Amino acid sequence: MSSEAVHVDDEPQIQVEYCGEWHALAPGAPYSIGREADLVIDDNPFLHRRLLQIRDVDGIWILENVGSRLTLTVTDGAGRLQSWLAPGGRLPLVFELTTIVFTAGPTTYELSIHMREPSFADTMPRALTGSTTIGDVTLTPTQKLVILALAETMLLREGAGMGGIPTGAQAAARLGWTVTRFNRKLDNVCDKFDRLGVRGLRGGMRSYATNRRIRLVEYAIAARIVTRADLALLDREAEETL
Repeated sequence: MSSEAVHVDDEPQIQVEYCGEWHALAPGAPYSIGREADLVIDDNPFLHRRLLQIRDVDGIWILENVGSRLTLTVTDGAGRLQSWLAPGGRLPLVFELTTIVFTAGPTTYELSIHMREPSFADTMPRALTGSTTIGDVTLTPTQKLVILALAETMLLREGAGMGGIPTGAQAAARLGWTVTRFNRKLDNVCDKFDRLGVRGLRGGMRSYATNRRIRLVEYAIAARIVTRADLALLDREAEETL
């Protein structure tokens, strides 16, 4: 990594946090994130050499997806506002905390961008954190378990910035369910969020099974639908199904 970690108390205007390390950005030259970049996040061959770029344009910090294949889930710190940033897309950074989640090959990554003086002031209570209700969609206990089983590795590595997503069969085994039951519940969860307007949970027959698991985990992590505190529910369900 070519950028030195800095302590949050140094209070630069903008910082990137990944794997517990803080990297201060300075106005001027663009700051890149990827496999071979200013911030190297992994040597994963599925990851672009340069996936993200952060730069200031006339005093406004811009986040750009400079990759060619991977799409990013970008959300405010409370998970209330979310965007799907495709290759070539760009967004202004206006929140105190911006969370970015994406998947490259078998691994899902999470990093955050912190702004000392954001242009958008959050005046609403963060009521969605840890909640199972998003808008007018309420998850049943078993639907929440489906999300937890898929997101467990990512949640366990909280602060480490990366994690894998299990197959449907692995997630079903974790819960003590049959694969048929798990897939039926997964269908219901994806249908609910699709109706809410969450993109990427439906697709062609060949890509649907894999891509919807990835997209569901990205959305759930970014929107804080499930948290590490919820993981005890998995062990309870597995014990009850023995």
